[in-house]
Amino acid sequence: MRNKFTGVWIWLFLTPLALDFKASEDTASHLAQILLVVPSVGAGFLLLLIAPRFEHRSHMRKVVTFALLLTILGSAFTQALQGNQVGNYLRVLLPFLLFLLGYAVACHPWSDVRLAQIEKALLWAMVISLAFSFAYGVATGGGLDKVRFRIVSVTFLGLQALLLHEFVVAKRYTRFALALFLATLVIELLSVTRSLLLGTALLFLLATWLSATSLRHLIRAATRAIVMGLLICVTVAGVAALFPTVSAHWAQRIFASRETEAGVDPTTITRLAEMKNQYDQVTSSSVALLAGEGYGHLYRYSPNFLPDLQGQMSAKDFFAIREWVAGHNFWVYQLFAGGLLFGIGMPLAILYALYKGTLAHREWRRRMPNLLYLPVLGRSILLLAALPAISIGGNPLGPRFSGLVFGVALGMLVATYARIAQTMRVRAARHVGRPHRVPSMSPTPQWPHGSLEGRPGLAQVQPGLHGKAQP
Repeated sequence: MRNKFTGVWIWLFLTPLALDFKASEDTASHLAQILLVVPSVGAGFLLLLIAPRFEHRSHMRKVVTFALLLTILGSAFTQALQGNQVGNYLRVLLPFLLFLLGYAVACHPWSDVRLAQIEKALLWAMVISLAFSFAYGVATGGGLDKVRFRIVSVTFLGLQALLLHEFVVAKRYTRFALALFLATLVIELLSVTRSLLLGTALLFLLATWLSATSLRHLIRAATRAIVMGLLICVTVAGVAALFPTVSAHWAQRIFASRETEAGVDPTTITRLAEMKNQYDQVTSSSVALLAGEGYGHLYRYSPNFLPDLQGQMSAKDFFAIREWVAGHNFWVYQLFAGGLLFGIGMPLAILYALYKGTLAHREWRRRMPNLLYLPVLGRSILLLAALPAISIGGNPLGPRFSGLVFGVALGMLVATYARIAQTMRVRAARHVGRPHRVPSMSPTPQWPHGSLEGRPGLAQVQPGLHGKAQP
């Protein structure tokens, strides 16, 4: 369906939630968050109404769609079974609903113009989120220990993934992209977050793997990766020299494990204690193992890890922790919330799409490097790969904006994969069905010489038919 406002709906769908934030007081931001969610959801439904439809079936699209619907619809069954607080259930479920909406909008054969608009709006939405998160975190005040948790955008690694595609896969270097990537490195250092550095390194390796289609290309890509890695190390060293406080915090984070009984830093211990309690709850009964405990279900720290936090946290504070928000570990929390039936389908679908898309991208890039939509597939692969990279340090589907962005990334990956695969099948069928031409021994007919008068079917053209065709 044609709609002259499609570009407006695309921007309205992706950009409002880039300003989403977590206020210092939990009850102070509800109205602002509602005002950000409603336009995005409304524009998403309008895009669903005007989106083009696929004419051919796709196995990947069918599998991924079934897994997502099973997770979202199955959560309602688990909620009715467990009876969790409705408000907590809906607040935890909202990012997953936005993920499904983003997938549904992007998983369509959009035209080249609309695809470019979606990718442009997606990039600028993440840039806005990066700038807004940093400004909001600095404006809240406090020392580096408090500010560092708020200055990192929820789609930080997603933005880096798109920039790495430009540098490593597409081999395009612009001043804006280089300045933006340098800004992300500075924020990464100021955040003093080891999981972000590890996620950046993993995305860099994936981008190198996508760009290398043979051993020779892999060696060249590895050489460029080493050079770029050295430049990043020089940048990191320069920032550390200019900000000694940041260097001190990094040293404290790196050697924090020496202050605990178990030889592990306190943050890792609390994450393990959280996962252990979730695992113990979901395996406490066969019903919980199959259907899960539900989104918004309460969990705490496992008492098994209290001795490891001796001197870091008192027993009173340890047992006082009761959380209902999405757990820090995406994979364990999905099992905890949905069980074997309704929890693991979404993670497996994401990994399946990444696996199939990565292998197909390498094969198609080797055979036809200028294939249409191949760059879109590469960018969507790296953007979606930021989801498991973020899960190293937190739940990527906890915030609303990241849920929407990664849903769009999954939808674009599945849709682009289906379109390219159909194109390759059509070309293969034409090549196989092309008849073999047998050389003819008969002489080739020549154009008749002399006058055309008197030859049947070769009469002279009437004067009125010269030039343009007559109506």
